Amino acid sequence: MILVTGATGNVGAGVVRAVAAAGEPVRAMSRSGEGAGLPQGAEGVAGDLNRPETVRASLDGVRALFLMPGYEGQRAVLADARAAGVERVVMLSGKSAAVDDGNAVTRYMRASEDGVRESGLAWTFLRPVSFMSNAVSLADQIRKGDEVRVPFPGVRTADIDPYDIAQVASRALLSPEHAGHVYTLTGPQSLLPADKIAVIGEVLGRELRTVGLTDEEAREALGAAFPAPYAEAFLRFFADGILDESQVLPTVEEVTGQPPRTFRQWATEHANAF
Repeated sequence: MILVTGATGNVGAGVVRAVAAAGEPVRAMSRSGEGAGLPQGAEGVAGDLNRPETVRASLDGVRALFLMPGYEGQRAVLADARAAGVERVVMLSGKSAAVDDGNAVTRYMRASEDGVRESGLAWTFLRPVSFMSNAVSLADQIRKGDEVRVPFPGVRTADIDPYDIAQVASRALLSPEHAGHVYTLTGPQSLLPADKIAVIGEVLGRELRTVGLTDEEAREALGAAFPAPYAEAFLRFFADGILDESQVLPTVEEVTGQPPRTFRQWATEHANAF
């Protein structure tokens, strides 16, 4: 049995599908425990990583655990997992965990990884760069008109489709050969925001125009969308340039045997979101 936490999220839902497609039994954990839409072989269970007592029963018979970062109950969940006989944990982290900076995002990513390392379980860390699915945050602007305002217009990122993160995660959950590895995951192209918006426009059959925000405008926009410490972290990453997500790495293909999906593939599959 494989237990997947965050099973309704962009990555977690994909992990559930990938494990089920491999013919392995999987428990899909979310706060609600809703099982609607789950693939054959998957079982929906309720649990909250901030309340370890709600997770404990779902660890029975589990061989491997897919874990989301940043939850207060993480260390207790990991202790319960070890007591239940879980062999390994695959954690979704982020490339920001490698940055030597004290911002809020880096702190919780690093603390989450430290907790897993200290658990006594075999572990694999996935450190993806920015998700292609972040582009959905532009959907309201695109529905309203052809001008799209974006922060950090000069910053290239090799965004990754959550599908590919899930494919790597499923391999690490199902085989011990990935234990002790830290996988930095990227997509196949390093693109500017304007490049991605142009692709979305082509998929939709429209000519979209990209307008770059100044750093102060970006600060205001991020402050309206995220708690202040996280908005400041994103400014540190991309305005101050302490996080470089521009490099394209071969990790996805090395682990899965398949090249990662392009932004055009992602945008085509999710065109209805815009």
